[in-house]
Amino acid sequence: MTPASARIILICSGKGGVGKTTLTANLGIALARLGERTVVLDADFGLRNLDLLLGLENRIVYTAQEVLAGSCRLEQALVKHKLEPNLSLMPAGNPRMLEWLTPEDMKTVANLVAERADYVLIDCPAGVEQGFKNAAAACREAIVITTPEMSAVRDADRVIGLLNTQGIHPVQLVLNRVRPKMVANQEMLAVDDVTDILALPLLGLVVEDEQVIVSTNRGEPLTLNGNGSPAARAYMNVARRLRGEGVPLVDPSKERRGLRARLMDKLRKSGRS
Repeated sequence: MTPASARIILICSGKGGVGKTTLTANLGIALARLGERTVVLDADFGLRNLDLLLGLENRIVYTAQEVLAGSCRLEQALVKHKLEPNLSLMPAGNPRMLEWLTPEDMKTVANLVAERADYVLIDCPAGVEQGFKNAAAACREAIVITTPEMSAVRDADRVIGLLNTQGIHPVQLVLNRVRPKMVANQEMLAVDDVTDILALPLLGLVVEDEQVIVSTNRGEPLTLNGNGSPAARAYMNVARRLRGEGVPLVDPSKERRGLRARLMDKLRKSGRS
């Protein structure tokens, strides 16, 4: 892939705490494991958690701030992942950098790393303030992540409107922390409800999985270990769909009802219904 065709993708959400940085880390690892040269760029200067999730916090010497100031070479700031050579991190600068950072600055950094990558994933600050505007200016497409809660969906809808006004396309949706039992009991928004409200193509579904918390605390993204957890498979499927592979989407709530129906059919055939 030539630098001009490198995909620069914004990973964003309207509400904080819905799994945006976790998606960025796991999707970055997944793409790298599929052979794609991938750079994850931490644009969340206020919180700066992407390095922690990747287990790279102790390897940072230079950041995007030094690259923009010309006090280091790009190669010095890019942090190679210890276990996945196709993945690099461009760390965020000091939080005070937000006082002078402009959309043009973010474009400069994104375009520089795009010369060395097939995919650039930009971890965007939650919300719609200046940090979001800076990060969005550098992107050609976006992934919006939300959970099936009304407040998160409402905030995501506002972000989608802003992405549309900036001409970012395509914009795709990842629905996180889906709980099939709660959906079946109508205690949580169904997948169809969310997609109807947001009117976005669904790139992936990630079910609630306690292994996400464990891996986050260890600084070892689930997709790095390939441990077969439901969330790890979901992240890998998102990466494959992003590359254009025809991986079918499965609504976990419908899958659950489908399994029950097949079980009942077997019981009837065996005369035990």
